[in-house]
Order: sequence, then structure tokens, then C-alpha cells
Amino acid sequence: MTPTATTSALHALLEGLIDYAGLFPPAGLEMAKAVSNYARYKSGPHAWMLGRFIVPVARLDEFERAWHTEGEPADWRLSALITEVGSDLPLIQEFNATYGGDVQIDAVELKASTSSEIRALPGITGYVEVASASDPTELIAQMKHEKLRAKIRTGGLTADAFPQAGAIARFLRACAAAAIPFKATAGLHHPVRCVKPFTYEQGSAEGTMHGFLNVFLAAGFARKGYAVLFLERLLAEENPQAFRFAENGVHWGDAYLSAEELADLRTNFAIAFGSCSFEEPIADLQALRLLP
Repeated sequence: MTPTATTSALHALLEGLIDYAGLFPPAGLEMAKAVSNYARYKSGPHAWMLGRFIVPVARLDEFERAWHTEGEPADWRLSALITEVGSDLPLIQEFNATYGGDVQIDAVELKASTSSEIRALPGITGYVEVASASDPTELIAQMKHEKLRAKIRTGGLTADAFPQAGAIARFLRACAAAAIPFKATAGLHHPVRCVKPFTYEQGSAEGTMHGFLNVFLAAGFARKGYAVLFLERLLAEENPQAFRFAENGVHWGDAYLSAEELADLRTNFAIAFGSCSFEEPIADLQALRLLP
């Protein structure tokens, strides 16, 4: 990695990449603080990397109060976590009708363990989280049929919450084969795979955490048809210098993704990842001299 200003290739990879999930562990912030942080990030120098604010439907009342207190800032996009489609979608529709374009829920996220739980969500973008421990091909096929997107959990508060690299590679290939977009959530605070504490508490257990550069570059190569074993090796890469960002693309070994491919990847396939911290990924990128 060269110590330079952000290249067009890296910008294409990072633009709008991080959905802010400050309400969730390990940060676990109060609503007012999380909303205040998001407002600050939206007006900060790295706002171009910021995606949606993640909020459970059950806490929309709290969000509304905090948003009003913050001065009702405009042009906010939210992703809502839902548990009961039948009762939650009307609440989302009511919220959007009330606030119009100033703040809008334009995506929802939910979990499913069987194909019978996967049903179309008319009028809104839906991400369905599936367990990575088993082959997700059947569930992803059902998502494609229902015009839904996929979601993978890439970490948590304990070592067993982090899927093996092979499981992530299998998920990426399944999504690429079905041509459906995906997002990731949890555990991707750091650009490159590394050993870090799982929480912010003193004395926290630590272990290997996946890197968001690893995951999203692997997604790019999955989309180009690279095999699972190749993706698994890339996901296991722990040397930041192995990712060589030039102005118009990025190399990993002899493999290459152009800036145009990265932009298309982010628009149409590898959409975002949820993180309870927006500042930590940025600080790590700066430490690697990828961001000014």
C-alpha cells in the first residue's frame, strides 16, 4: 500500500460503504448519542463513506424524538430491522409518509432460516440474513425469486460469532452465481484481517477478525468467477501490503480489479456493511496511509 491520497479505485470501493449501527454492540449507544454521531458524520470530511443509519422498527419512536432534537436534518436514509413483516411494514410506510424525503426508511433487514420464511417485500429493498454455517444456496435462490437481497453476519462479541473464511467465500460465490446483491454486518471494524479485542471493554477477549477490504475485494473476484479456494485465501490475507491500490485499480497478487469494476461492484452487488463504529474503520485506513 502506497502512502498517497485516496485513489479513485479506493474511493470507488469505500463510497457509502459503512452503514452506521451505533445502537448495537459492542458500542451499544443510547439513541440520542447514536443519532448525534450520525449527524456529525454526515457533515464530516468522510461523509462520502457513510451509508444508512440502522434502527430497529421497535425503536422508531425513540429515533423520531432524537432526530427532532438534532434539528430534523434532511437527506437521511435508514435501514430498519424488522421481526414481524405483517405488523412492521405498515409502521415503516407510516413513518415514510410522515417524513417524506427528509428522512426515509428505504431498506429493511430480517432473518430467515428456511425458504418458507422468505417472502417478497413490495415497495422496499429487503436484506435477508442467513446463517453462514450451512450452504446458503437454496435460501439465496429463493431470495432471487422474491427479488430480495442477502445478508451475512461476519462477526460478533465472541470468537464463535466469526464465520470461517471458507463460509464467507461460499456465501459470496452463491450470491454471485445468483446475481443478487448482499450486505454484511458485525465484526468488520478493521480494513484487513487481524487479531483484535472483540469489545471495547478493558480486558476484552480477542481473536481473529475479518477485514472489510478482504471481504469486499473477495466479492469483486467472486463476481468475476474466481473459485471459492481463491476467495478463501484472499479472505485470510493478513498483510496490508498485499493489497496494492493504484489510481485506476487494485492488485492482490496477479489478480486485478479496475476502478470501474469496483464502482459497479458497489452499486450492484457488494452494497455495504453495518458497523457500530464509523470512526474506527477510518482511523485504521489512515494508519495504513490509505486515507489522508
